[in-house]
Amino acid sequence: MSSAESSAYEGFTAEERAAMKEHAQELKAAARRSSQADKAAQAERDVLAKIAGMQDSDRVMAERVHAVVTACAPALAPKLWYGMPAYARDGKVVCFFQSAGKFKARYATLGFNDPAKLDEGAMWATAFALTEVTPEVEARIAELVKRAAG
Repeated sequence: MSSAESSAYEGFTAEERAAMKEHAQELKAAARRSSQADKAAQAERDVLAKIAGMQDSDRVMAERVHAVVTACAPALAPKLWYGMPAYARDGKVVCFFQSAGKFKARYATLGFNDPAKLDEGAMWATAFALTEVTPEVEARIAELVKRAAG
């Protein structure tokens, strides 16, 4: 790498470093919990507390996303993932909600990871921008989550 290229790299942003620290804390906290039921109950409380601490519009959207995901895909377990509400199957995150405030973005995001079964041909979306959660958006989220959890 030339000196010009290496001087342009600024490393992780403060928000990215904070997310990595949150993830490390989440892993340590999960390891300290005793039973699976205790881990699951605490993970749900952690997700709800994270949602409650979000800014107004992000909180409202995250509450609706949480309600839709837990209703449509009860097999997905709520958990925190890099400080974001996420929903996992067998410990692997299938989908997550990233608030706009998390990385100072213009909009919140509903994202899907590899375990989601959203494949459509040679190219498909793995994240969706959210500016509000209307009944139509809730229906689309439900459809995507059902497919992803399937």
